[in-house]
Amino acid sequence: MTVNTAALATRVQGAQAPVPTKVTVASILRDDKIKARFEQLLGSKAPGFMSSIINITNSNTALQKCEPMSVVSAAAIAATLDLPIDPNLGFAYVVPYGNKAQFQLGTRGYIQLAMRTGAYKTINVTEVCEGEIVRVDKFKGEYEFGERTSDKVVGYIAYFSLINGFEKFLYMSVDEVRAHAKRYSKTYSNPRGTWQTNFDAMAQKTALKRLLSKYGILSIEMQLSLTADQATVRMDEQTDEFGFDYADNDGDAVDAEFRQIDDEIDLGMTPEDKALFAGAS
Repeated sequence: MTVNTAALATRVQGAQAPVPTKVTVASILRDDKIKARFEQLLGSKAPGFMSSIINITNSNTALQKCEPMSVVSAAAIAATLDLPIDPNLGFAYVVPYGNKAQFQLGTRGYIQLAMRTGAYKTINVTEVCEGEIVRVDKFKGEYEFGERTSDKVVGYIAYFSLINGFEKFLYMSVDEVRAHAKRYSKTYSNPRGTWQTNFDAMAQKTALKRLLSKYGILSIEMQLSLTADQATVRMDEQTDEFGFDYADNDGDAVDAEFRQIDDEIDLGMTPEDKALFAGAS
């Protein structure tokens, strides 16, 4: 019997070739440099935070289909802000958008970052029902409040007061919120999107975000949160700087200004750290 030794050798070589290791969120987080970076950001809280990244990925089928590094990068923004990403807590989220993960800040996250500045005495956002706003002075930005006449929600109002006495309201009617969402959110019409499944929460977040971005005292953390909200994190290979891609951002012109100023926020990372988070495998 004649044996084709060349063909046999090729088959043997192919059989013995190592199978490429699949890159997963868990495998990225096992990297010593990645672990060291999270430890630098969070100290003793780093192991728990990294476990939460794996937990949210394992519990979300759509997130498992995203590029693993985009999940870790989105979580790294939350780590930089020292906010938990457990979706049940409402501070920050890592959510799937196509094949990449986005960082999203929750209403409680905005309030937490604002209170950390030490400048805010009170901050709140709530729905407004018929009868609760009697008159609006658009020149002074002042509101006269009344008693509720029905349970129909007609709008949303955000408010803050500062330690120095300055205070500000921002009101958006339901129609204004819907118009804003239709203009800036590509997923507004998606029946499974958050705007359709939890309109009230998204409306409150929108009102609060607009109030803070227009009139609030913004720490570096708050500027970063406004820039990164609903963005995927990227890195410019030429400059080693972080930037953000906005596939679906509910920001307005004010937020566009933040993106111009802070599109290349350093996040306190060295060039080695930036390369690590942008290209680790």
